[in-house]
Parts: sequence; structure tokens; C-alpha cells
Amino acid sequence: MALPKQDITALSERWIDGVLLKRDVFSTVERGRFRTPEGEVGAVLRRLDQVPWWSHPLARHLFQRERSALLRTRDLGIGPPLLWAGDKVLVRGFINGVALHLARPFGDRAYFASAKLALRRMHRTGICHNDLAKEQNWLRGADGKAYLIDFQLAHGFNRRSRLFRIAAYEDLRHLLKHKRRYCPEALTPKETRILARKSLPARIWLMTGKKVYKAITRGIFNFTDREGGGRRLVNDAPVLVERIKSHPEVRDAAIVAFADRRTGVGLYAFVEANAPAIETEISSSLNVTRGLPKPPEHIQVVPALPRDASGGVRTEILQLVAMNQIDLIEPLLTSADDRTFMKSILDQRKNLRDRFSF
Repeated sequence: MALPKQDITALSERWIDGVLLKRDVFSTVERGRFRTPEGEVGAVLRRLDQVPWWSHPLARHLFQRERSALLRTRDLGIGPPLLWAGDKVLVRGFINGVALHLARPFGDRAYFASAKLALRRMHRTGICHNDLAKEQNWLRGADGKAYLIDFQLAHGFNRRSRLFRIAAYEDLRHLLKHKRRYCPEALTPKETRILARKSLPARIWLMTGKKVYKAITRGIFNFTDREGGGRRLVNDAPVLVERIKSHPEVRDAAIVAFADRRTGVGLYAFVEANAPAIETEISSSLNVTRGLPKPPEHIQVVPALPRDASGGVRTEILQLVAMNQIDLIEPLLTSADDRTFMKSILDQRKNLRDRFSF
């Protein structure tokens, strides 16, 4: 489905391509820059022209819900402002921050205080987000504050009806679930009681609708993980990692997903070893071994994988490298040693198709 002429004209004059963030059956999402009367600004574009015909009616419904919600919340400072909207394209401002599952704000009381304030401001406009169980819909900005994105399931209410109060309660309960994971010591007695009591619609949903939702999203739409890697990341990556680690010179390996303009989803393997030359050997092995899933699009041998204090691989950083979201890595690094360590990985990264200077 091609874009309407008016959308094409507006984009050609104002949009500057950047990197592909996500592509699924509901939309294509890209990051770039947008020309406004005040000058160029960082922006994110959602477009519907590349969705399949059979999902287009639902995709358009979600698109319209997001456009409406962004209009009502544009001046609140809690999420991205709506910069421009056409028939099948909308452009929202870019927020300099990373998703909650990447930021991992353990013990960050100020972050969760700002998140609760953001909810209050949104609810005062009559908007309920309805999709805040997903950590990727919460950002931790470079300023340390919480921001909301992805308003495709948001609903606007004209009055504080019972349905509004239930939806707002569930928004808050989902925020508190994240707070319990990252900052449990800051939970108040009242918040603990809210966590223990789901609303009646939520209980009914868990017993009935959620099962159907999972069957559709996982069986038909291939949504099986929060990083957007689908079945390739969930099912294929573990098999490929084990095969890569069987090489005698490989100490460890990690695979992350990234949005790919050709295939939709690509896999990027980071291999910990001392010999960069084994990259070719590993690639050949994955290609010729029968019964293996499709090999990763990119394989990068590194002297060491980035790790946290407990020794776990920092896949959140590797994810940003694979997606070419290089500018978002800096807030996740806490020392000069970390920056020096990451420099060689960044300099040798393989996914250069969507390089862009932000």
C-alpha cells in the first residue's frame, strides 16, 4: 500500500532518514530527523505503507489511537510530542533515553517518582495508556526522568467514568510491578496493596482474553519477546549460540536482534575470542551444518564481552550496538574504563546499513 501523495510530499521535504527501529505487521518505525519551523529535531516516524493487507485495518485503528493520544498529551512533557501526522504516517519527537529493560534503574527512587507523576499528568487529560506492562514502553531519559511511548493502545475518556478509573488503576499497577522489580525498597504500604489486587477486568482478561491474545500474537504475528526478535531470537539464537561456543577458541557468545530493512528481523552474534580470524570459520560452520537455523546476519569477534558486576553479559548494550543506536550507549557507561572498553567494539561493528549521524 503506497503512501498518499500528500504524505510523500511532506516527508520528502521534511524527513531525513536515519535507522530502522522496528518493522512488524502493524507498522514500520524509523528514527531520523525532521525539519520544523524552528529547525531540525530528532524524530521517530511510524508508517503504514509497508504492512500487509490483512493487518491493515487493525494497524490503521492503532495508528489513529496513537495519533489522538499524542495530540492530547503533546504539551505535558511526559512523552514524545506529535510533530506531524498524515494519512498513513505520523512523526513524533525523539526522546533521548533508553527503554526500561535496557536502563535497568535498580534502586532509582527518583525515576519511579517521576514515572508516577507522569501517570498523574496523563490521566488528568483523560488518557489511559493501557500497555504499560511492557518495559519497552517506559523510557529512562538522559535527564533521569520517566517518559512514556507507544500509545497505540491508549484510550481517551471525556469523563472520569468507572471504566476510566479501572484503566487508570491498571496503568498504575503495571508501573508498580516495574518498581517492585527495580526498586522494591521504595514501595509504600498502599502500593503493595495495589500490587496485590488486580481489578476485576484484569482478572477476567488473565483467565480468558490473554490466552487468545497470546495465541494470536505468538502464533500469527510472531511476537514472542520484548526485543522484537520474534522466534528467531527466542528459538534460533540459543541453538546458534551453543554451536558457536563449541568452537575451541570461543570463550563465550551472545546473540541479539535488530530490525533489518530486507528481512524484517536480523540476528547479530558477538563472539568472545582472541582470534578475529575465526569469524570466517564460525560463519562457514553455521552455513554448512545441517539442521541449524538460519545463521546470524552479522558475526563480530571481540576480545571480551561487556559484563555487569555479577559477570552477566550486558546484552542491553550489545542490543544498542546491533541497532546502531550508538548515542544511547553513553548513559549506560559509568566510567572511563567502560568507554575505552566499548570503543573497539563500536569501531568494529558490522551492521552499517543504517549508519546515521544523530
